[in-house]
Amino acid sequence: MKSIHLEKKNFTAVHTLIENAMFEGKSILRIIKKDKMNLYDENTYAKLNDLQFHNGIIEIKLLSRLLPDAPEFARGFIGIVFRANAGDSKFESFYLRPTNGRTCTDAVRKAHGCQYFSYPGYTFSYFREYGITKYEACADIDLNEWITLKAVIENERAEFYLNQFTNPILIVEHLKHGTGQKDAIGIFVDIGTEAFVSKLKITSTD
Repeated sequence: MKSIHLEKKNFTAVHTLIENAMFEGKSILRIIKKDKMNLYDENTYAKLNDLQFHNGIIEIKLLSRLLPDAPEFARGFIGIVFRANAGDSKFESFYLRPTNGRTCTDAVRKAHGCQYFSYPGYTFSYFREYGITKYEACADIDLNEWITLKAVIENERAEFYLNQFTNPILIVEHLKHGTGQKDAIGIFVDIGTEAFVSKLKITSTD
């Protein structure tokens, strides 16, 4: 088990801006999307340096806010990237849409509270185009609140848990990139979102 020091120097910005900031009296990591502003489900994340991950548990405490210039369709997109290759051209990801959570009254949006995607190719737009719904689920979350996310990764299977709940919010039986990659971990952010991270802990099991 390794608790990560959330210092800017420990991360590489991949189409993002990263900084250390004070939030609620604590030093945290702040991340916003910098590039690819008209593209979504892209390689926009803060990548942890010098750690290769294959199987194990990723635990992260995060919070998202909408930026003042966020577009109407912004959802507070925030989450994790895992098994990201050296060129940032291939990875797995799971992220949250907090504005589709607890206070959302639109039933269709509410069903899209979280999302698994695999880059490149298997994005939310791909899944929507082909009517594939098994990679999304409702999420009891909201903007401006700390959310604990736990990912349990074993070979081609992933389970994702939120907060105190003992049942996974989403299970992916067959990760799109299979079992072979042993690569980096990152913190994902998309358009219109100000992401804050106060804890990151990684347990490798192989």
